[in-house]
Amino acid sequence: MELVTNILIVFIAIEHGYFLILEMFLWTKPKGIKTFGLKSKSFAEETKVLAANQGLYNGFLAAGLLFSLIINDQEISVFFLICISIAGIYGAYSTEKIRLFYIQSLPAIITLILIYFK
Repeated sequence: MELVTNILIVFIAIEHGYFLILEMFLWTKPKGIKTFGLKSKSFAEETKVLAANQGLYNGFLAAGLLFSLIINDQEISVFFLICISIAGIYGAYSTEKIRLFYIQSLPAIITLILIYFK
């Protein structure tokens, strides 16, 4: 079961690394605009600093998860998985985009459940 949870943690870290790339580097590009359903290129330009900040936070979440695996500390994994779950729940609520919950929170919640029931 530990192997499965570690694989899920790596998957979630990769996912958040991808969010970093989308938000920090592709926000104003067609891929970023389409992915986040932005109103226009000008809106993307106006909000790119905020998006880059979001991307940086996603990078920290990914780094924290990978760090927890490197030092083999499950408590650190749990902390970052809870942070990700809460961020996804709040993001889905505040943007009224339920897919955000499924993309961000659900994998973290499933991993937390596996950790606690192994």
